[in-house]
Amino acid sequence: MKTLSQLLAGAATAVAMLATAASAQDCPRGDLDARFCDKDGDLVADIPEDASQQIDPNPLIFAYTPVEDPAVYKTAWADFLTYLSEKTGKEVVFFPIQNNAAQIEAMRSGRLHVSGFNTGSNPLAVNCAGFRPFTIMASKDGHFGYEMEIITYPGSGIEKVEDIKGKTLAFSSETSNSGFKAPSAILKSEYGMEAGRDFEPAFSGKHDNTILGVANKDYPAGAIANSVMQRMIERDVIKPEQVKSIYKSQTFPTTGFGVVYNLKPELQEQIRDAFFTFNWEGSSLQEEFKKSGEEQFMEMNYKDFWDVIRKIDAANGVSYACK
Repeated sequence: MKTLSQLLAGAATAVAMLATAASAQDCPRGDLDARFCDKDGDLVADIPEDASQQIDPNPLIFAYTPVEDPAVYKTAWADFLTYLSEKTGKEVVFFPIQNNAAQIEAMRSGRLHVSGFNTGSNPLAVNCAGFRPFTIMASKDGHFGYEMEIITYPGSGIEKVEDIKGKTLAFSSETSNSGFKAPSAILKSEYGMEAGRDFEPAFSGKHDNTILGVANKDYPAGAIANSVMQRMIERDVIKPEQVKSIYKSQTFPTTGFGVVYNLKPELQEQIRDAFFTFNWEGSSLQEEFKKSGEEQFMEMNYKDFWDVIRKIDAANGVSYACK
């Protein structure tokens, strides 16, 4: 027969288990970090219901995904950030980011409020940093996205994907969709090729580094986002004849823009409104992004638009657990 203390201990354990179960039911979260809830099932963190957990920062910190030279994009985003400041009544500061991991950590730690995360970083930013994406860039007719291409240079001896065997293939970073995750999944599933076994992987850090590296013959081949390459060609950073494509993927969603989950609801609405009412015509944003055919912000949702990316991550065994 159990003693009174044992019975009390057992009851306490049962109560704790019930409380945990109730808490899980009250705060469903799927793959989201334990700090977040997802009661509406849209796969992104809900805005905290407790007003004391909401923030109203001034200045607002903005960052764009680190695909190329941050100095180029500080100028490109200048007109939009001025407009964002007018719509929110707050100072807006452009935060130059050098790599995807630093960008995710900045939002996770509360130092980044509005941001564009690249395709591959979106799921980790959503699940680990509380990122709430709601828009992407698109052409005037609503076309959006980019393709992953594997490029080489003329005279490299590489004419098709199989020729990469025994050579080096440059990637950008492990969090990049087109710069690592998509080509890894495609090479494995379509060609039976794996990094470290069939070819030597190299990580350049950013798409422009990979593209320049191939164009300058530092890498025999590289996996890149063709939207970045197109902008570099338009700016005369490289010549079209310096590179050639040997593989082109299906179309993927491009950079997703949004906010950190715990901004005050009214501030989040002001930021959304700024994106969707911004006049691109004649702006510094249009000047830069029309080079890759993008001239408006189009509404999107993470659950649907990033479905293919989550499937690629699953095929690569990627975990969204926060480190």
